[in-house]
Amino acid sequence: MPGFTMVAFSGFVDALRLAADEGDRSRPIHCRWSVLAEELRPVVASNGVELMPTARFGDPAAFDYIVVVGGLLQGTRRLAKATLEFLRLAASRAVPLVGLCTGSFVLARAGLLQDRRVCVSWFHHQDFIRDFPTLQAESHEMFVVDRDRLTCAGGTSVVHLAAWLIERHCGKAAASKALRIMLEEGALPARTPQPQPSFAERTDDPRVRQAIWLMEQSLSSPMPLSEVARNVNMSLRHLERRFREAIGLSPHDFSVRLRLRHAHWLTEHTRLQISQIALECGFSDGANFSRRFREVFGYPASALRRGRASAASGEPLGLLEAAYEPAAAEPAEAPA
Repeated sequence: MPGFTMVAFSGFVDALRLAADEGDRSRPIHCRWSVLAEELRPVVASNGVELMPTARFGDPAAFDYIVVVGGLLQGTRRLAKATLEFLRLAASRAVPLVGLCTGSFVLARAGLLQDRRVCVSWFHHQDFIRDFPTLQAESHEMFVVDRDRLTCAGGTSVVHLAAWLIERHCGKAAASKALRIMLEEGALPARTPQPQPSFAERTDDPRVRQAIWLMEQSLSSPMPLSEVARNVNMSLRHLERRFREAIGLSPHDFSVRLRLRHAHWLTEHTRLQISQIALECGFSDGANFSRRFREVFGYPASALRRGRASAASGEPLGLLEAAYEPAAAEPAEAPA
């Protein structure tokens, strides 16, 4: 699509390239691909780089998958008639359709995501539900495979969606090889949570920032604080002191609030059951989750889900932001 994201295109294609041949010889033996467009003229990516298609639209049944690479939203809003016809023809001939990045917007605009779960980046979640209120948008997973529709959030998630396809058709060894060369340790499953907006920018202490990053990576199964401390080369007592100096909270209190903030986001932006959200955020005791949620945000998660509470009620979004303010003598900077 016009304004497509280069990392989505290149990450997906390079995963196929690396799996298609032995070593790094790049021969399209086990995987082949074409870059299709209505006309053979350059398409400009969001970074200004031009990409030349290799073939015009033809019979979509000649391919195992048709992949739509999205990017800037304006490039997905006015679809050429030829593009719509080609995608609808592919669907009518049972060719699976893949939406990378905002490629999901294109498939939705073509009417090809009805009765399907759709993966959308958290960054564009509100845009998607505004444009397609009847569709089931999910923004808590890296990619979603719902029968013959595959969608992903974009960024590096395209590599893991490509690896899922490679493993399915070429074997696990081929997928693992591609990921290793791309410096990815292993394939991530579809239900891997998308990285949500980071809250770790408000302290200059590198050890605390590293500890926060570790906590963010293990929201569903919180890493023991002793292990967090060991990973940042500190004793637990030293870590606790650094946390209190940097953000005014103990590591335990910060971890709880971080997970509650994620639970708030999931409650507001997904259709997961409250009990499932509690587990996703590392609370095995539903009653304890409900109590802590109400204590921090001033209302229960069920009220937020029913639309009877919002971020303005109890100012939940500001709680962690305030916690990250560095303990300095200068006035605190107002949140953006």
